[in-house]
Amino acid sequence: MLRARFVVGVVFTVFLAGICVAQSATASCNLDDGRQVYIRYNPVSWKSEKPPNGKPWAPGGAPMTLFTEADLTLGGSVIAVGAYTVYPIPAKDKWTLAVNKNVTAGAPYDEKQDLARVAMETDQVPEASETLEVAFAHYPTKCTLRIYFGKVASFADFMIK
Repeated sequence: MLRARFVVGVVFTVFLAGICVAQSATASCNLDDGRQVYIRYNPVSWKSEKPPNGKPWAPGGAPMTLFTEADLTLGGSVIAVGAYTVYPIPAKDKWTLAVNKNVTAGAPYDEKQDLARVAMETDQVPEASETLEVAFAHYPTKCTLRIYFGKVASFADFMIK
């Protein structure tokens, strides 16, 4: 009986892990020298979640996670090789992007832990995106983060050091 409970528990845990993995998506920027910059996020639906106006947003209840194998700059701030949380801050006409040092799972957002905070280039697009879409565009000296949600498109440049 105890063994059956153990097996059911393991199967259930593996099943839940599969659901969690299936809910996240990854966007990457492959640098010319083989290093990568990538971000993991929850592709939430516009119908199920509205981003908070003027407040840091954690889509699907979890912040985006940035992993970089190269030193970067964002605005005037240096982002060293490592892992960081990323919070878009939606506003009516202009979005902001905050890169935060605290990567502890479930930790609340703490502005004091921000490593970088920059205004994003923000524009309206003619066709609405039903789900959150995050992508990178790679140029020789930068990876441009692109965030599309509803009729909003926002962009921020991570410069390669």
